[in-house]
Amino acid sequence: MKKVFITGITGFAGSFLAEYLLSLGNFAIKGTYLTDESLSLIAGIKEKIEPIKLNLLDDKKVNLLIDEYKPDIVFHLAALTSPADSFANPAATITNNVTAQINLLEAIRKSKLLDTKILIISSADVYGIVDKKDLPIDEETSFRPTNTYSVSKIAQDFLGFQYFLSYGLKIIRVRPFNHIGPRQSPKFVVASFAKQIAEIENGKTEPTIFVGNLSAKRDFTDVRDMVKAYLLALEKGAVGDVYNIGSGSSYRISEILDKLLLLSKKNIEIKVDKSRFRPSDEQELICDRKKFTDKTGWEPKIALETTLKDTLDYWRKII
Repeated sequence: MKKVFITGITGFAGSFLAEYLLSLGNFAIKGTYLTDESLSLIAGIKEKIEPIKLNLLDDKKVNLLIDEYKPDIVFHLAALTSPADSFANPAATITNNVTAQINLLEAIRKSKLLDTKILIISSADVYGIVDKKDLPIDEETSFRPTNTYSVSKIAQDFLGFQYFLSYGLKIIRVRPFNHIGPRQSPKFVVASFAKQIAEIENGKTEPTIFVGNLSAKRDFTDVRDMVKAYLLALEKGAVGDVYNIGSGSSYRISEILDKLLLLSKKNIEIKVDKSRFRPSDEQELICDRKKFTDKTGWEPKIALETTLKDTLDYWRKII
């Protein structure tokens, strides 16, 4: 049994990762969470794993936990993840995301866990505004970040690289493109649309859906495919290296909305809400995953239409 440690185990990706690892049957799993409310996302597996309430900004508690548990595998998912929120709280985003990772890596270093495999989750948001000639985006594409969240992810990415170079920690970095599915916060576009449609269907709101920028194009992958990629990255990726993970296809946000609206029998009006626009936004992000697929054989299996239906059905059940 390999000992796995997942930061942010009650988060969107963290909960699906824990479920996937449990299904494989050869992992003992501990993980951190921050709020009691988030435990609902792991309700089905809570008794089979060990969730630990811990703020990663508390370096002493992080040190104690890592030194006691001595994990074989670490997935660092915990972070403030909303680009939109980072415009309102830039200092909090930087402080939380950078300090939490430093505390984790320092704890691993101090415990001399030189054989522990560590996955650092960066983000495709680091690429920011990309020239059309540089699409699809590979790992050599320049960083032109458009929000503080993106800057925090660049810092996390490079901190991972630095700790590999300086201390020989077995760190692999990934830059996932947009991943979507059930359980995602409605702060994110697909979950926001699905939640609003479910509320309209349930008679809780008027038949109007409020939207932001519908012209942007994004590369969407089902979260259940993404967490499988995370494990493959640690099993087959080269230590010290970085990999883009995404579907390799991009869709306009308006196309995603149209697909979701087709899943509902309600006649729904679309209304633009200026407050949902960001001060700056990337026009198109599309992943070149050749490096990762060549290394691991991974490719997404779940069709976009399936993901959208599952997401809408999730919100229908809880509204």
